[in-house]
Amino acid sequence: MDIVTGFPSTMQDDYQLNLINLIKHGVRNYEKQEIVCKVGDGMFRHTYADAYGRMMRFANVLKGLEIGIGDRVGVMDWNSYRNYEMYYAIPGTGAVMLLMNLRLSPTDLSYVVNHAETKLVVVDETLLPLVEAAAPQFKTVRGYVVFTDKNSKDIETKLSPVYSYEDLLSEADAEYEWPHMDERAACAACYTTGTTGRPKGVYYSHRSTFLHALAVCANAQLSNKDCYFQLVPLFHAMGWGGPYLATLVGAKFVLPGMYNLNRLDELADIMIREKVTVSAGAPALLLPMLEHIKKMDKKPDFRGARILSGATEPPLSMMKEFWDLTGAEIIHAYGATETSPLASMNRLKPWLEDLPEDERWDLRRKQGYVVSGLDVKLLNPAGEEVRRDGESVGEFCLRGPWITGSYYKPEGPISQFSEDGYWKSGDAGTMDAEGYLKITDRVKDVIKSGGEWISSVDMENAITAHPAVFEATVIGVTHPKWEERPLALVVLREEFKGKVEKQEILDHLSKTFAKWQLPDEILFVDAFDKTSVGKSNKKVLREKYKDIYM
Repeated sequence: MDIVTGFPSTMQDDYQLNLINLIKHGVRNYEKQEIVCKVGDGMFRHTYADAYGRMMRFANVLKGLEIGIGDRVGVMDWNSYRNYEMYYAIPGTGAVMLLMNLRLSPTDLSYVVNHAETKLVVVDETLLPLVEAAAPQFKTVRGYVVFTDKNSKDIETKLSPVYSYEDLLSEADAEYEWPHMDERAACAACYTTGTTGRPKGVYYSHRSTFLHALAVCANAQLSNKDCYFQLVPLFHAMGWGGPYLATLVGAKFVLPGMYNLNRLDELADIMIREKVTVSAGAPALLLPMLEHIKKMDKKPDFRGARILSGATEPPLSMMKEFWDLTGAEIIHAYGATETSPLASMNRLKPWLEDLPEDERWDLRRKQGYVVSGLDVKLLNPAGEEVRRDGESVGEFCLRGPWITGSYYKPEGPISQFSEDGYWKSGDAGTMDAEGYLKITDRVKDVIKSGGEWISSVDMENAITAHPAVFEATVIGVTHPKWEERPLALVVLREEFKGKVEKQEILDHLSKTFAKWQLPDEILFVDAFDKTSVGKSNKKVLREKYKDIYM
């Protein structure tokens, strides 16, 4: 992209957009604002000012451990107040925070740590077994800091050397002079967990992360009157930016600590008690939460709350039920690790508010319009842009200040970037005249049957709209006559298990799909394979069921 140099400005254009300024300004303006975190059976509470003091102490700890500018520091933790401190203390010193996905296998985890040449690992005491399983393969790690209230000598672990986080903080100096970091320097790294090849490193800059926070705040309309609930795991795509965007506007920040899908009552209770107004999460979390809410005698009142839903397309039935039962608005958003992650958000434009109700709901199924600041184009297999008519299908390609332009030391050839700098998402879909994107499938997951295309995404959402269905996934399986045919895997709600037949699902699908598009087989299962971020693992499923039509 050619840059044209114009008349020079008189602005302080060399003022760097580095992340430590977010918390410094947050403390200056909102020092008494609360940070709340579930710890055990209680809630830990302190303020932005308290957290900032601990960040400065840990910055001094890093200096004492000889962690310098550009060194990578791995973090493996739940959504805790200590993890929030890492989001500023590590990049604030000029080091790079490596987010360690606690769902990775020991093999992939050791690959990520070694590929990043990680010098120090910070880990919660409850997650020590995961690190211990991979640590024998670590090549560059020189020590481990453990999130615990214990003294170092009382920590039971095979790792060495090991330090207690709270011990280190208590001994550290209280003041730290933050360096003025170049905004283009890396602040943090996430590794993609795609279904092919090794994880690929995406290294975010201070500038990209700062601008991404501004974009989310503007499009989700966050303010200091909001209470943000960090449901997205902080190891996943920078926690979707939660620690930065909440601090940017001075919102109350609530963290669930260690949680799992078996204790969703705790999450609902926190949302009610803390008066949460904004959150984000994948349907893999929101669907079980909805099931819990449906069983509650008194439904929670979340009127005015906005919950961003990403990772996979939220079922329309889920969005409607959240609205009807609680008053919460589920807002469809789209992105990826490579996009920081926000790329598009589905908010109704003022002139679309008067559409009939069923048309408004149908519009909400789309991934939304690409947020201002990013360029987008849809390309067909020949590399040509397709029409923005809501029907012509192309691959979503994005370019902008918070979109990755490369991977860090990739293994093998990389084909995910165009010659003019667009990142190729691998998602196929349409764009309508209003600019709303609609994913029809992953490029590699599109089902081609008899020369015609079938959208697995649309079929999955249609199946999920059946009142007996909890979740579903659809894959294309090799067929001797038609090249591929759809196979649907369906998880029924507990109360309907054993009571629904295949034909009932087919009859339901026939309302919106042609007969030739319907799955040849529907399997009722208790669960299906998923990736580390909660998406159905279609690569594994295609291999598992490859012979079903042969």
